[in-house]
Amino acid sequence: MSNYRDIAREGLWTNNPGLVQLLGLCPLLAVTGTAVNGLGLGIATTIVLVGSNLAVSFIRHAVHPEVRIPVFVLIIASLVTAVELVMNAFFHDLYRVLGIFIPLIVTNCTIIGRAEAFASRNPVPRAFADGLSMGMGFTAVLVVLGAMRELIGQGTLLQGAEMMFGTAVDLTLRPIPAYDGLLLAVLPPGAFIGLGLLVAAKNWLDSRQRKSRVRQSREARA
Repeated sequence: MSNYRDIAREGLWTNNPGLVQLLGLCPLLAVTGTAVNGLGLGIATTIVLVGSNLAVSFIRHAVHPEVRIPVFVLIIASLVTAVELVMNAFFHDLYRVLGIFIPLIVTNCTIIGRAEAFASRNPVPRAFADGLSMGMGFTAVLVVLGAMRELIGQGTLLQGAEMMFGTAVDLTLRPIPAYDGLLLAVLPPGAFIGLGLLVAAKNWLDSRQRKSRVRQSREARA
């Protein structure tokens, strides 16, 4: 059980793809104008990540090392195509908003990296746990960054939720009614600033935790 806890902690915090590995930054910065956009791309990426990890782990003993990368890319491209078709059929408005960044999931370094570094060397259950935790960690960064930019830039939260949950659902919130937003937050520089703030916050929390452990260790020895 501790093994799976370690895998979950790696993906969600310690080795988070968006905050630590800094992989997949192109979609991370481009689509996070709103929390819903981030959630949509995050779910699509997680599905591909989990599916590719499962497939790679399942066939890892049957693939020769010389051709493993082309095989991994073929698996990932097939899964991305399937996800793209499903989104186009059932979530067409969201599909149009995310645009080119759905097929570009194929080039996300997180996915090929986990296939090579983890799934190809571990059994199916562990590969599944790794893909799910890494995908959830990446999705969390997308949603938090999107929510920050949407709130500061437009003064709303969950705008466009009907693209995922149907036209009968209106979850749009306006926490500060008189606030019209700051344009910088929804422009590309705002994405870089927002991600920098998230990375800084994570590093600060990690630093505090390390100092706390050191202090407790010294007190225990005393």
